[in-house]
Amino acid sequence: MIEVSSYFDPILRKDIKTKKMIAIIPVGSIEQHGAHLPISTDSDIVTEVAKRVAQNKRFLLLPTITYGVSYEHAPFFNLSIKESTLRAILVDLCESLLSNGIKTVFVINGHHGNLKPIKNLDKKLQKVVKNKLKVFSLSYWHFMRREFDHAGFVETSLMLAISKNVRMSYAKKGLITDGMNQQEIDNLGQLASKSFPKVTKNGIWGDPTEATKRDGQKILDEIVENLSKKCQTCLTEHIS
Repeated sequence: MIEVSSYFDPILRKDIKTKKMIAIIPVGSIEQHGAHLPISTDSDIVTEVAKRVAQNKRFLLLPTITYGVSYEHAPFFNLSIKESTLRAILVDLCESLLSNGIKTVFVINGHHGNLKPIKNLDKKLQKVVKNKLKVFSLSYWHFMRREFDHAGFVETSLMLAISKNVRMSYAKKGLITDGMNQQEIDNLGQLASKSFPKVTKNGIWGDPTEATKRDGQKILDEIVENLSKKCQTCLTEHIS
């Protein structure tokens, strides 16, 4: 893994030309995560995930886009950009990468509200790049066995594994879906996409109180391993 910010121009241009470099763009958000996790949680986690995948695959790691689509968290704190804005930023970055000789890009997403803007990003680019650039959009939580949450057991455990900025004494249970059927959970998810506080009350989906650093490390290792394999599959299928 090489972070683009650590490069010097002549060396970077040479490496792009000789090594056929592949770029990875992490995308997160700035939004409330209860009283125990920082508002940077989504960006913090996806940055660490992308960094480890980049190390495994020797990708060129770009700076994280730390702003996402988080309007659903109002009136709790969020710094949001429009779906069209996020999509435009990613399109511009991908076009710029292609103009610099990079022909494959992985967008790694860390926030549920970003799903629509990153969906079919490759197709949105085709009119401009004319099959010269391949873009793969992946959300990291699809690569673990556990059900994802928001500031619950999973996210809190992941943050304990990668950050010291966690206040476990403030952790409280949020919306608990145990005993609900999938349709009920899906219905709540639809409502939460419009008003997360209305559905969860305290801004937490899940129970963070039993989260541990050890569990977070196991979940992180699982995500990185599965996501790295998926990236290789994408590359292999593209070549074939």
